[in-house]
Amino acid sequence: MEEKRGPWGEGAAAPVLDSGGCGGRGEKMGVDEVLRLHAGEFGRWQLKHFVLTSTAWALEAFHTMVMIFADREPAWRCIAGAGGASCRAASAGGAAAAGLCGLPAGSWELGVGRGSGGVDGGRVGPSLRSQVQGRARPVFLLRRLHAGAGVFGHLSDSFMGRKGALTVVCALNAVFGLLTALSPSFWVYAVLRVLTGFSTGGIGLCAFVLATEPVGPSKRGVAGMSTFYFFSGGIAALSGAAFLFRSWRVLYVVTSLPSVVFLLTVLPFISESPRWYLIRRRITEAMDVLREIAQSNGNGDLVGGIALTVDGDSTAEEEDAVSGTLVDVVRSPVSRIRLVLAVLITLLCAVIYYGLSLNVVNLRTSLYLSVFLNAVAEMPAFLLTAALLDRFGRRPLAVATMWLSGAFCLAGAAVGGGTTGAWEMLRLACGVMGIFGMAATYNLLFIYTAELFPTVVRNAALGCTTQASHLGAILAPLVVVLGEKVPFAVFGACGVAGGLVALYLPETMNKPLYDTLGGMEEGESNGKGRIKV
Repeated sequence: MEEKRGPWGEGAAAPVLDSGGCGGRGEKMGVDEVLRLHAGEFGRWQLKHFVLTSTAWALEAFHTMVMIFADREPAWRCIAGAGGASCRAASAGGAAAAGLCGLPAGSWELGVGRGSGGVDGGRVGPSLRSQVQGRARPVFLLRRLHAGAGVFGHLSDSFMGRKGALTVVCALNAVFGLLTALSPSFWVYAVLRVLTGFSTGGIGLCAFVLATEPVGPSKRGVAGMSTFYFFSGGIAALSGAAFLFRSWRVLYVVTSLPSVVFLLTVLPFISESPRWYLIRRRITEAMDVLREIAQSNGNGDLVGGIALTVDGDSTAEEEDAVSGTLVDVVRSPVSRIRLVLAVLITLLCAVIYYGLSLNVVNLRTSLYLSVFLNAVAEMPAFLLTAALLDRFGRRPLAVATMWLSGAFCLAGAAVGGGTTGAWEMLRLACGVMGIFGMAATYNLLFIYTAELFPTVVRNAALGCTTQASHLGAILAPLVVVLGEKVPFAVFGACGVAGGLVALYLPETMNKPLYDTLGGMEEGESNGKGRIKV
């Protein structure tokens, strides 16, 4: 056997194997071992695959956050000589949608020019816009909560695969987004937003798992944390697009076309996950991907002698394809506890994150600038978390960032009620630091959750926690309307409680990434993973 030093890790060698095929007579290895010892943990192949796959996160940002601009209240004005006192009073007071729609016909008109915006399009007025704000947004989020993430998470774990599920959701988003631009009425608009929400719920989790599964264990944490730069970058790009294209119909077209571009020019160059191939017992395809990784990383050619195993206990050809569902997760005592804890933590974090983010439309600044700055402000949190992840581990960092966010939220509640400029700035600073800490937690939770569950149910588990996140997004506005002090107090309590719950999760840094539930249970029982839960 001829060996050469590989450039990807400490003391790893890339052998040029000479015989044995990929059957049971060769050296038994799991995917992590092949990546660590032979193919490379994060080389040129993984970098290209990671960047191309993570681009899908920007598409999710487009389809999810476009409502901030498309559903905003359009500018309007009273018609001179016809508006009357009620119209002038409504205009001066910034009437709510219901009050505006209740004004006499002919007493007002929509504004013109670049600032008029909103769901009007020249055919539908503020009545449609108010219905969109009051109904379409919750329906969009509820559909994501109840179906999208869970359905596509399960499909990507089963016959469809990670790449297949990502292809379907991107295609659906492109179609539904373009059709939304042609909506002739509120109900057509609402139905299309429901369908878009259904498909959008699967983009992030499919892209995340597909991007990180081919990465070696020592590099997986930092790689996983880096996916959220693409989401924040998508929000920042969306604010620029919305500034240039003020018509909501044109904006839906502009934010849907990137999905078409992604399908035609990016997806053909993305490979399916070798881990998914392995659990589906498609050994030839799994070995082809690993061989391509090794060659692209400059680590020789895996020409034979390796017997891929599922959790290191048997060769992959010896069994039928393995699959799993959330029912299997609940049946397993180890995964059941982890799922309950992960769902609860994600729910609490979502209440804080979305609650602190909802003040954007109330700020007396440009909506486009506010959204852009909020997106950019989260990036330092991602950088800090990535830098500390492999130094302190997942659990300590999750606890610390949640308690950091909770502490600043409680401080904001303590100073609430002050009306001077100094007190207002202090509350603003508490809110900024609160969302900074929670952005770091959110960034961490995806990679943490992915490592807590085996390959056969990984996307299904992520889909479940993603639905918990959407539920938190729905609950957050109910907290925001409670006044100045109470929301900060609730967010602070959620942060402290989330940190306490996270203490019961196991540490996963540099631990095995299991393929099956049976392998995970066996690994935990014999101490191979050294995990207590």
